[in-house]
Amino acid sequence: MTTNKLRIAAFQRPPVFDDIQKAVAQLCTDLRWCQEQGVELAIFPECYLPGYASDAQTIAQRALAIDSPIFTHVLQELSAFDTDIILGFFEQATAGIYNSAAVIRQGQVMGVYAKRHPNERGVLAGTASPVFDRSGFSYGINICNDANYPDCAAELSTQGAQLLCYPLNNMLTAATADKWRSKSIDNLRQRAMETGCWVASADVVGALLGAHENKISHGCTCIVAPDGSIVARVEEGSEGAIVFDIE
Repeated sequence: MTTNKLRIAAFQRPPVFDDIQKAVAQLCTDLRWCQEQGVELAIFPECYLPGYASDAQTIAQRALAIDSPIFTHVLQELSAFDTDIILGFFEQATAGIYNSAAVIRQGQVMGVYAKRHPNERGVLAGTASPVFDRSGFSYGINICNDANYPDCAAELSTQGAQLLCYPLNNMLTAATADKWRSKSIDNLRQRAMETGCWVASADVVGALLGAHENKISHGCTCIVAPDGSIVARVEEGSEGAIVFDIE
C-alpha cells in the first residue's frame, strides 16, 4: 500500500519591517533550501512580507493590494519555486484592510485567507476559510489570534483539511510574551486534538528595542500531531526551520 506524505517546513525568523526586498531575499534563500529538501509546503510568520503592526496608521501604510505592482513583483521573484508558500501580509482590498495570508505556487496566488478574529486596529474580519490541496493533502490557514477560537479550526476540519497552518507573531511586551510562552503551544495542541488534524505554526523571534516600548518573541514554531504531541519545534530564542513529513 502506498502511503501519501506531505513534506512541510516552518520557519522561525526575525521580523523585517518596511523592506520588502529584504524580506523577499530571505524568502528566496529559504525557498532554495526548501527545494533542496524536497519541501512541498512552507509556512512563514504572520504579516512576514511588510512587517506586523497593530496600529491603524502603520497598517494602512504597509497594506498591499494583490494586483499592485509591488505584490506583482514579489510573485515574479517567487515564481521559480515549486514549493507552496504561505505568506502573510496586510491586504488592501476593496472593502478595506485585512490581515491575510496568501497561498502562492510558482508565482501564482492560489487563494487568500483573511484572519477571522483580527486584533489589530482598523482591520476587517475575514469571512471565508478556504482549503487548499497539495500532493493529495488538504490544508487550511488560521492566523495567530484565530488559535484562541476552536470554531476557526473546526470550520477547516469540516471542509476536509488534514493540516492546519498557523502564521504567528508573538512579538509582545516581556510580561505578555511570558504569559503566551506556554499558552500558544497549549492552543495549538488543543486545536490538533479537537479536530484530529496536524498543526504547523511559524513565528517571529528576537527582540525589538524602541524608545517607547521593548518587545520580545521567544518563538513558537512547531509541528503538532493529531494526538497533541509536539513532533518538531524550532528552539526558543533562535532562528531556524523544521521539516517534517506528514503521512
